[in-house]
Amino acid sequence: MPLLDDCDIAVVGGGLVGAALAWGLARTGLKTMVLDGGDLDPRASRANFALVWVQGKGLHAPHYALWSKASAERWPTFAAALAADSGIDVALSQRGAFSFALSQGELGMLAAELETIAAETNGAAAPYEILTAEETRRRLPLVGQDVVGAAYSPADGHVNSLRLFHALHTAMRHRGVDYRACHAVERIEPVDAGFRLAGAFGTIFARRIVLAAGIDNQRLAAMVGLHAPLKHSKGQILVTEKCRPLFEHTSATIRQADEGGVMIGDSEETHTTAIATNQEISAVLANRAVRVFPCLAELNVVRSWAGFRVKTRDGLPIYAQSASHPGAFIAVCHSGVTLAANHALVVAPQIAGGALSSDLAPFHSGRFHVSENS
Repeated sequence: MPLLDDCDIAVVGGGLVGAALAWGLARTGLKTMVLDGGDLDPRASRANFALVWVQGKGLHAPHYALWSKASAERWPTFAAALAADSGIDVALSQRGAFSFALSQGELGMLAAELETIAAETNGAAAPYEILTAEETRRRLPLVGQDVVGAAYSPADGHVNSLRLFHALHTAMRHRGVDYRACHAVERIEPVDAGFRLAGAFGTIFARRIVLAAGIDNQRLAAMVGLHAPLKHSKGQILVTEKCRPLFEHTSATIRQADEGGVMIGDSEETHTTAIATNQEISAVLANRAVRVFPCLAELNVVRSWAGFRVKTRDGLPIYAQSASHPGAFIAVCHSGVTLAANHALVVAPQIAGGALSSDLAPFHSGRFHVSENS
């Protein structure tokens, strides 16, 4: 098969994770190529909830709690740099967020988890408050009577999900990234001084590679001596028609986009590979949302879709370089929006420099070998 092209580094996958890394790599001066799949591939990026979320992350994993917090703090710098390269405002809003409880049991669980994360990080995790029903309604008058309280953190926020994806791809082009759609990688062959990546498109040579192919990372990783054990995690999202502003904050399950539509989500199916939405789950999502904000009952749902999260077995990211093929790196995570700032501003420069920092050691996939052999 003839060699068609070459580059300093090829990023396999052009979703939120791959695009953030590719843009960050190009900013260091590397000749960067992105090999992406087709529009109908099972992309996590098409089903993201667009949260820049810290609250409750990192239970029994303090390194993840602090990694998420650090990325949220970097987001204003990231958004400004992205706007400078793309001309697109991603509508970053970091006014804090609520996690609503519809029972005392839920409120107690929220409080216990946040207290544990604070203790495990020696108080360095994101700040939070546990609010009573009265305190919640004082801050958010439209909240319904079924809400018994909430957790609030000022560290959380959200962005415009479609604009973020567009901005990353526009910024990649601005930095000279060679983006190739419909270039699904079928095989990776380590060769002298690099890697051959092959598919229906032919063959491309890259001196280094980054696997950021979402759920396909599990298949590709083994070709270069890496390990990416994933689990099925399907989620659904409902979107309402546009309406007047409900609240200037956001929540883990209900957020109003800057354009007015309300997004509703908070489901997980682990035993299916079907991409179709489940109407019973949609009904549960809608019912809970209306209990939190009764005024939502007046709105029409205009869109509904499902997608597969990129979720490792323990829910934490994987960042690793292959020991057997040192030019191969992998990045796997569920929180592609929250961690985008870290990926572009921290991880990409480290990959460009040839090695990941020891700070990322807790996210190495070797942790799964330990658990599997124990």
